[in-house]
Amino acid sequence: MDTPYTEYDRHAATRPTEPAVDVDEFREIVTDIEREVGKVIVGQQELVRQLLLTLLGGGNALLEGAPGLGKTLLVNTLADVIHCSFSRIQFTPDLMPADIVGTTVIAADERNQRYFRFEPGPIFANIVLADEINRATPKTQSALLEAMQERRVTVARSTYELDRPFFVLATQNPLEMEGTYPLPEAQLDRFFFQIQVEFPTHDELVEIANRTTGAESDSPAVVTSGAKIGAMQKLARQVPIAQHLTAYAVNLLEATHPHNGGAPELVRRYVRYGASPRGMQAMILAAKILALIDGRHNVDYPDLQAVLLPALRHRLILNFEGQAEGVSADGILQQVLKHVKLRQ
Repeated sequence: MDTPYTEYDRHAATRPTEPAVDVDEFREIVTDIEREVGKVIVGQQELVRQLLLTLLGGGNALLEGAPGLGKTLLVNTLADVIHCSFSRIQFTPDLMPADIVGTTVIAADERNQRYFRFEPGPIFANIVLADEINRATPKTQSALLEAMQERRVTVARSTYELDRPFFVLATQNPLEMEGTYPLPEAQLDRFFFQIQVEFPTHDELVEIANRTTGAESDSPAVVTSGAKIGAMQKLARQVPIAQHLTAYAVNLLEATHPHNGGAPELVRRYVRYGASPRGMQAMILAAKILALIDGRHNVDYPDLQAVLLPALRHRLILNFEGQAEGVSADGILQQVLKHVKLRQ
């Protein structure tokens, strides 16, 4: 008997053919996305760029910033511009894993025969906003791990593929830590970038007031599709990178480890564990995307240097002395950038 259970499986396994995209079209699409998002979001150009690097790199992003800075609006607008489904999950202490991935329920057909049917949760969307992720318990946080890493979820011994593109954007509030559950290192490492959301400038606040308190508002246009985003992700991985640049990325990563001979003094003094190999992968892939956005067919040193902070800041584990003295991961990484020499 055909049931909604098997129908869901067949639908999830069916993927549209991805169109082709070249370097010029890649650059044009990114420019158009940033322009349309800018119709709604005032300023935050660097934030939007880093979100696109994460999306086109096939990764997930962790946003850290104070409440009211437009994080939810930004993600919703991005989903509209690339014509992808959007889902928002508000993380709270009583949120359960089934509230995220879905659950198996008992249903009845037209002949009143009962069967098990999978009811998908909000994780089944192209772009998922995990709002205030550190307010949920570790058990619930871990429900995102398989989805973020494997692009699938497992419920009652059955595995369900997630539609592509799949992009998790999690937010956490750095100001209020009471009643929160800090993300474990294993889950932090799943994030491609950790992005800092900066407070708007005076002129940007004036523009925000004008846009949001008036009678008219500008709506962004659809620029591309999820299938085209998938093709752009594939093109990004085809960008070549010279061996000496790969070695430079490796040197940057190794310099974050306190027991490495090339580590600067700040790392040896304040860092307990350095960044994982996933940080190196994120740097190289994001650098390739930056090269394409700039219209180049190869990676250069500034590309790697530009993505060092968002790719590695959440992967550094400070020791007790570093935490006690309030040392920032960004300050350490800036020292790493100055310490590691370029090679031609």
